[in-house]
Amino acid sequence: MNRILQLIGNDNGETMVAGPAPTGQVADGELLDAYSAAVVNAAKRASPAVVNIEVLHKGGEPAQNRRRQQPMGGSGSGFIFTPDGLVLTNSHVVHGADTIAVTLSDSRSYPAKLVGDDPETDLAVIDIDAPNLTSVEFGNSSDIQVGQLVIAIGNPYGFQYTVTAGVVSNLARSFRGAGGRPIDNIIQTDAALNPGNSGGPLVDSRGRVIGVNTAIIPVAQGICFAIPSNTAQFVASRLIRDGRIKRSYIGVAGQNVPLHRRIVRFHKLDGETGVLIVGVEDASPASRAGLADGDIIVELDGKPVCHIDDLQRLLTDERVGVAIPIVVLRRTEKLKLDITPAESIHREP
Repeated sequence: MNRILQLIGNDNGETMVAGPAPTGQVADGELLDAYSAAVVNAAKRASPAVVNIEVLHKGGEPAQNRRRQQPMGGSGSGFIFTPDGLVLTNSHVVHGADTIAVTLSDSRSYPAKLVGDDPETDLAVIDIDAPNLTSVEFGNSSDIQVGQLVIAIGNPYGFQYTVTAGVVSNLARSFRGAGGRPIDNIIQTDAALNPGNSGGPLVDSRGRVIGVNTAIIPVAQGICFAIPSNTAQFVASRLIRDGRIKRSYIGVAGQNVPLHRRIVRFHKLDGETGVLIVGVEDASPASRAGLADGDIIVELDGKPVCHIDDLQRLLTDERVGVAIPIVVLRRTEKLKLDITPAESIHREP
């Protein structure tokens, strides 16, 4: 154990070890000062780029009047990530809005237009036309570690530019977006978030954005989630380019099922589970490929499919309109068919 020893001089001018220093008011104070300085400096760097977002939905009903039905659906936070006024926020903050208004940290307000949103990852980009804007710098979310200091900035319950601090609790969480697809490597943090924080930045001690605050568990304390900055930058770039994110689908409903060990050994399968097809959409890629209820998907495009999440992760935009092999078990027979995934269109829940 490290011990802080106090050095004193005797009457002869010699240095002597007097024993451990009192548990340290100075040492603890310095640590607390360093922690406070890190939070203060990070907030100073990032806060000028954080914005408050208010929306009006169809019918002209103010968002604040809808909070009982959609407590996080009409207002929230965002942050400017380019000097020319592009703002990143959550899809659920601006999705379906008639008008969007953005208030800057210096109280200036501007109308915003939607560039694009992606309900699957709960991310959206909006644009404002305003001079003298401050933007944030992105950090690399792949470099963050569990236990690392993080700071959340947002506008919970209308209290603008609220700063909370905590640590990274976990880096391997997953939850499903609006369309049911999994979002991987979600950042879990105990930095306090509340309705209105949605879309605000999660920053590191240098004020760099490492996540986009997106979700809380209402009945829990200290369990909050953010989309990693690397995911957010990729999605934002596609939204700026195309206005949406392209994904593919094959048109099946399925569930995870275990496979009999004899079947696994006989067909030399990579996993002991597969995806049982319990429904095939009419005129879908799956229907055209000859897939049927009761088939078990075990491989797509040469990659093993052990769970529904595996299947969804493989159905990327690169596979739209491209014929690829799909392997299924039909009773005890192993079949290899060709399937051409189509572009997935997001449907409102």
